[in-house]
Amino acid sequence: MQDKGIFNLSRRGMLAGSAASVAVSQGTIASAQASQASSSPPARMAVNLTVNGKPHRLELDTRMTLLDTLREHLQLTGSKKGCDHGQCGACTVMVNGERVNSCLSLAVMHEGDEVTTIEGLGSPDDLHPMQAAFVKHDGYQCGYCTPGQICSAVATLEEIRKGIPSHVTEILTGRMRPTNMEMRERMSGNICRCGAYSNIVDAMTDVARG
Repeated sequence: MQDKGIFNLSRRGMLAGSAASVAVSQGTIASAQASQASSSPPARMAVNLTVNGKPHRLELDTRMTLLDTLREHLQLTGSKKGCDHGQCGACTVMVNGERVNSCLSLAVMHEGDEVTTIEGLGSPDDLHPMQAAFVKHDGYQCGYCTPGQICSAVATLEEIRKGIPSHVTEILTGRMRPTNMEMRERMSGNICRCGAYSNIVDAMTDVARG
């Protein structure tokens, strides 16, 4: 009598079993690779930065942002972590004179760059003109966004001085002036949840007039 037990497989059944076996094997390999990758130490790189006029050589995780480098490695906590998505401007610093959202910028991208944070602009005994103007015109309330606002404001006036246009610049007349509209447009990436915008513009106008 013909045996119709478990070894009597159809061609379709055998192919299905083979495919399932391959899938399980691939899944096991992928899982092992993922486990190995997660257990491997993160890549690190030496980075040379000049921060507020002082040279620093740091050994950093290549995934570390410039903001976390400033706060965690150099203890420069003036630059704040707000949204961590580059949308609020609280982390704004200046790199080679240009404003940068430091939460979106990897530290390893700035080899040899000069970084200026709020701590590098002035001190309590020797305020930067923009810092003094913010105090004079009450350009802050809670103060959380203020370091980023001030760094951005300083860089904004420098952009206008250099003739770098914005979306509202009166290009047809060739005029580049620190008008209320011009400064508000350029500062639109710096959010003040306390709503001190008019005072911030007054402070910037004061500095622009010298």
